[in-house]
Amino acid sequence: MNKKEIAEIRRRFNSEKSNITSVCGCYVNSKKEIVAEFSESLSLMPDEERDQVFSRLRHVLSGSPDRNLYDISISTQQVMSGEEHRLLSKLRTDGLGDAEAVGRLYRSIISAVSFDDGFLIFLAHDTYDVPYRSRDGAEDAQDSENLFRYIICAVCPVATTKPTLGFHLGEHRLRNIATDWVIRQPEIGFMFPAFDSRAANIYGALYYTRDAAADHSAFIDAVFRAKTPMPAAAQKETFQSVLGEAIADDCSLDVVQAVRGQLGDIAATYKETRSPDPLRFTKETVEDVLKSCGVSDERVDVFSQKYSEEFGSSAEISAAAVLDSRPIEIDTPDVVIRVNPERGDLVDTRIIDGARYILIRAEENVKVSGITIHINE
Repeated sequence: MNKKEIAEIRRRFNSEKSNITSVCGCYVNSKKEIVAEFSESLSLMPDEERDQVFSRLRHVLSGSPDRNLYDISISTQQVMSGEEHRLLSKLRTDGLGDAEAVGRLYRSIISAVSFDDGFLIFLAHDTYDVPYRSRDGAEDAQDSENLFRYIICAVCPVATTKPTLGFHLGEHRLRNIATDWVIRQPEIGFMFPAFDSRAANIYGALYYTRDAAADHSAFIDAVFRAKTPMPAAAQKETFQSVLGEAIADDCSLDVVQAVRGQLGDIAATYKETRSPDPLRFTKETVEDVLKSCGVSDERVDVFSQKYSEEFGSSAEISAAAVLDSRPIEIDTPDVVIRVNPERGDLVDTRIIDGARYILIRAEENVKVSGITIHINE
């Protein structure tokens, strides 16, 4: 799913647009035992509580594609005969009306998830009458294209608050506020099926993770029995390792900055196309960049081999994972330097009297521990 498709579904999670009439779920304690199950009508909830439920569900469609949101590809064999896909399809078709099937999904999730203070599983079913959209983006709700039925699941950690002192306005006095249970925003979740090209794709699903570095492969295996996408943080770390090992002695500051700069230029050009699909780099794209940065053919071949070993020869890596917008970090055993990613030109390396140095050009507004210093000639 691309950003536009995700946003279109995400906008439905409010009282005016959603067809969700109820939400069901269960509370699981730290021992992975179901303590309580619930099914509540949203129409009977106070507005504040209903908005909080929508907030948890909407959060499953938040974040960035290839960082917090991943497409799950479901194999033809799984669609034809897989127990996991059969269960998801039944829940979708029945609108979560089969309690036994709902219970089976609970148990699958519980087997793969754990949190220190327990967690809550939210499940909801929605039916979206997809409006016709013209080429200029205008929508006509009277001319529907298709009916999109889907289920959405949010797995929310539960945390306990600490006892503290509060002031009770009604009694006009201080009083102790006891420990209570708070439902956090989702840590993981999913939507099934995928909403691709504004229609249902039963060969796909959308998976959400709050933490881009977290590995929830057990969850994906339990729910979908599908291949787990490599987390964004792992993609970045693996790519950096492959690049560093491959170009070895050619891996100078100039080369690293040149590679990052050219990949950044590709991303900037792609952004101008306003494509809703996230940018991904192929192995061949990176090879061309390395060659243009002066890396020898021999080292490029080493990169190609290592890339294939780690990612797969035809795999594409997320540009969002590789091109981090945070400051560039230059680490030594005793010093860490952070550089604006757009001002790599301020940093240079030199060998002076046999010693290696990192040089930073500093004209003005130089501070040390918050104190402005002057660099005298």
